[in-house]
Amino acid sequence: MAASKQALATLLSSSAAPLWLLASPSYADATTTARALEEIRAIVGEHMSSSEEEIDSHSINPAATHHPPGAEQRPSAVVFPESTEQVSAIMKICHKYSVPVVPYSAGTSLEGHIYSVRPGSLSIDFRRMNKILHVHDDDLDVVVQAGVPYAEINATLAPKGLILGSDCAPSAQIGGMVATNASGINAVSYGAMKDNTISLTAVLADGTIIKTRQRPRKTSAGYNLTALLVGSEGTLAIVTEATLKVHVRPRVEKVIVAQFANTRDTTDTVADIFRTGIKPSALELLDDRMMMCINNAGMTSRRWLETPSLFIRVGGVSEKVLAEFTREIKNACNAHSCQAFIPARSAEEADELFAARKNAHYACLDYGYETFGPECRMWGTDVAVPLSRLSYVLEETRKDFDSSGIISCVLGHVGDGNFHTNIFFLPEQEDTVRQVTHRMVERGLANEGTCTGEHGVGNGKRGYLYTELGPSTIDAMRKLKLAWDPKRILNPDKIFKIDPLDKNF
Repeated sequence: MAASKQALATLLSSSAAPLWLLASPSYADATTTARALEEIRAIVGEHMSSSEEEIDSHSINPAATHHPPGAEQRPSAVVFPESTEQVSAIMKICHKYSVPVVPYSAGTSLEGHIYSVRPGSLSIDFRRMNKILHVHDDDLDVVVQAGVPYAEINATLAPKGLILGSDCAPSAQIGGMVATNASGINAVSYGAMKDNTISLTAVLADGTIIKTRQRPRKTSAGYNLTALLVGSEGTLAIVTEATLKVHVRPRVEKVIVAQFANTRDTTDTVADIFRTGIKPSALELLDDRMMMCINNAGMTSRRWLETPSLFIRVGGVSEKVLAEFTREIKNACNAHSCQAFIPARSAEEADELFAARKNAHYACLDYGYETFGPECRMWGTDVAVPLSRLSYVLEETRKDFDSSGIISCVLGHVGDGNFHTNIFFLPEQEDTVRQVTHRMVERGLANEGTCTGEHGVGNGKRGYLYTELGPSTIDAMRKLKLAWDPKRILNPDKIFKIDPLDKNF
């Protein structure tokens, strides 16, 4: 569909890009795509595949997303570059032939970001770009390629007494974490990826390589392109390297589990802990059903009360300071009818407790399969609201799920007002799950929240982003997209619509 001359003139002179002004993007046909793939194979050799198995692995993962591509939308090939220069060469070819490109990291994304939705797309998998390039101990930063798992970075940093700030799914890789502005358990203390990313090397849609800034912690030099790319989900550029802040591990740490009669007591306790001035390094809410899943999976050496619980980790410079912090936290918990206040008995048990939290997704899967059988599916999603609204939104969400006959459990980065639901269902219940999930997100938005605290938008939450930010903000984002990617080949149809004929949300 061609845009009218008047629409094109309006688009060129406008600061924003309303969808109605755009023509539909034009992508390579099958013959042109085949020509492009031949040229790409000359660059990467055997490191490209069109096998059914490889295409499946980059198209199907029911445990990770409920927004998979249709049969006609699957990628035509998967390519595995090993350097920024190879990515640049690949993008020059894709730009020349208008081949859509979808960056692929660890495959743990939940909102459809990593799946092709345009026929003939190329999936770029970063598993071979997995090098830690530099560790600057004195400067407290690390330079890594996009395909490095954050857990591997932490293993490298541990002997130096350092830690990466953001963490999320255990297998997550840096490229995907940057793309979705990932957070995780440690974000309450160290911040999300936007707070921990100093500089990025990225490849633009036409193959141009850019570096967003140098390594100093602060700069006033030019546009903050680093912040622009963090959270852009591969729609503006493909991140190939990142310079990240690292942090000094606390000299001593204490892990505490505090258990309560109801959710409101947990959120009120969190507010009181913050008012003491103590900044926990982790502050997680697990509801009664999540605690049941952990007991069911036998993930810890204790059995827990199956009540709403806070997993708290706090650090300090000495045991004396830590003891004072622990007293203050205990007082805050007791002020809200804490039923059990249980410090970890050893460093090993402390690690065990947060390992259980990190692997809660798998505890939920175990429970789902045992309870509902092999047909059980699980839907994971998230919202975030101001802390003062959290207990209300959680309580109303639980009532809605229960009255709909749907079982779910909640894991919350409660210090950030961000909570995740893992929803168990059988295939015939999927429509009901979609409805209650929709109401949960709408409820979050109605309470001054966001449709996603850390999972990102992908193609699963585009409609909610429109509600959250409004049309003029989305139109401004679309204008940026067109400036950086005029052919609309980079992860098309993610975050917001780029095609006036796109009727999906």
